Amino acid sequence: MKYPTKTPAAPDGDPATTPRRFALRGALGAALGLAVALGAFAPGAGAQEIELKLGHVGEPGSLFQMSSDEFARRANARFAGKVKVVVFGSSQLGGDKEMLQKLKLGTIDLAVPSTVMSSEVDTFGIFEMPYLVKDRRHMGLIEKEIVWPKLAPAAEAKGLKIVAVWENGYRHITNNRRPIHKPEDLAGIKLRVPEGKWRVAMFKTYGANPSPMKFSELFTALQTGVMDGQENPFTQIYSAKLHEVQKYLSLSGHVYTPAYLTAGARKWATLPADVRATLEQIAKETQAYVYETAQKQETELLEKIRASGIQVNEVDKNAFIAASKPTYEEFGKAVAGAKELIDRAIELGK
Repeated sequence: MKYPTKTPAAPDGDPATTPRRFALRGALGAALGLAVALGAFAPGAGAQEIELKLGHVGEPGSLFQMSSDEFARRANARFAGKVKVVVFGSSQLGGDKEMLQKLKLGTIDLAVPSTVMSSEVDTFGIFEMPYLVKDRRHMGLIEKEIVWPKLAPAAEAKGLKIVAVWENGYRHITNNRRPIHKPEDLAGIKLRVPEGKWRVAMFKTYGANPSPMKFSELFTALQTGVMDGQENPFTQIYSAKLHEVQKYLSLSGHVYTPAYLTAGARKWATLPADVRATLEQIAKETQAYVYETAQKQETELLEKIRASGIQVNEVDKNAFIAASKPTYEEFGKAVAGAKELIDRAIELGK
């Protein structure tokens, strides 16, 4: 329907034309509103599909990629056209910090951050404490008693809704200078770390020269010598081909890092309640797949990395544990409630 570009103006104050003009506007508005409603819900028209963008920094073959793709597959099958989750990996939607900001702004819907969460909420730094999480059973207890009652509400207060807890994995050190057996072997090594301040503090305590850097920039930094080394789980090392530009892999297993399927709290609240509930259920169900895949990768990927020719060595974990004490003390003093969280997490592992 074409509307006239201009209608004759009624004389100011004309009691006959003014009411008719407003009545016509009201009728047109009501008709348009009814048309929109009928278009959205009339048989055969179908409600508009909700599309959710999910971003992560993992490369193809990484645990981030497999976890996100599995979640999207399950969600898209369950919703059958009502909701569609679209995954963007390889930092297509930005680095971890950028994606957290986009979640808050509502320009993306979901992301899978890991260490970077401690830069948003101090208490998430508990997962940067060396050798704290013993295994996935222990992590399950920590999730139940610490993540959901303590950390998740603190994240939501900062505009980030934790939907589910997944995994990034146990982290190991690679570098081009020398094998790392004890903390003192890290002296002077330029080490890329993720954007979490306690990882920086920990490696400074060990004697390294740590610098936060986006994961997407890491391969080139190692290849060109801007960085001597880095620390990541096998899944990230192998999928990003970091072993191809590193000489030594030291099996430190110094930190276990969870990953968190995360939404922007404000935009999440605008989704229909049934959609939110179903997404949470699917995300939590996906955790079993994530853990099973992660455990399988630990063995398979180490063998593939070793076969590439990189030199692999064990570390003196007792020496690293002893050298980690100042990091625990600093975290306990600097972050309110941190000591109680650490003590409880340690107790859950006994």
